Amino acid sequence: MSILYYVLPAILGYLIGSIPVGMVVVWVTKGVDIRTIGSGRTGGTNAFRAAGPGAGLLTGLGDLAKGLVAIGLAALILPGSALAAVIAGLTAIIGHNWSVYIGFRGGAGTAPNLGVLLALSPLSFALAGLAGLIAILTSRIASVASLTVSAVAAVSLLVLFLVQRDPAPYLLYGLGQLLLVTIALTPNIRRLVDGKERRVQY
Repeated sequence: MSILYYVLPAILGYLIGSIPVGMVVVWVTKGVDIRTIGSGRTGGTNAFRAAGPGAGLLTGLGDLAKGLVAIGLAALILPGSALAAVIAGLTAIIGHNWSVYIGFRGGAGTAPNLGVLLALSPLSFALAGLAGLIAILTSRIASVASLTVSAVAAVSLLVLFLVQRDPAPYLLYGLGQLLLVTIALTPNIRRLVDGKERRVQY
């Protein structure tokens, strides 16, 4: 099949991922630009900082839905193609982290990543989500939770491929999402090393 067949899922995944849900939610609920608060990111954690738990939850669910929708559209365009789904999932994370609508700024990719995992591999979603929840409750550091989710997702997708439960393209997703989340969180990793990373205040 021509590579051109995969271009549309990639473009749609990016455009859907680029929707700055947190920016809209915080502006509507609080009347402020989320990019001027806290980390300046548009994800659920910063929405929580900017406008409270309701805004954080709504943003997280909206961002998770972006991953689900990207995979759903890929399935409509190329039914049964694991590779098309993986491409759409990765570009959704790219769009979320570097949104074309707001000057290539965005979040760290965790919520859309979970949405993609839910669509592709529910077991990986459950394992990564549980690990991330434990990480945020014990460390109270959002970047630690995000990195934990990403790492557990990569390992679980590898294991599920090895036991022949998931297809080979999911390995590409596992490695790709880990790379994208790590790149987005590079400043946070530096602060973690220096002991200066922000903690989430409940």
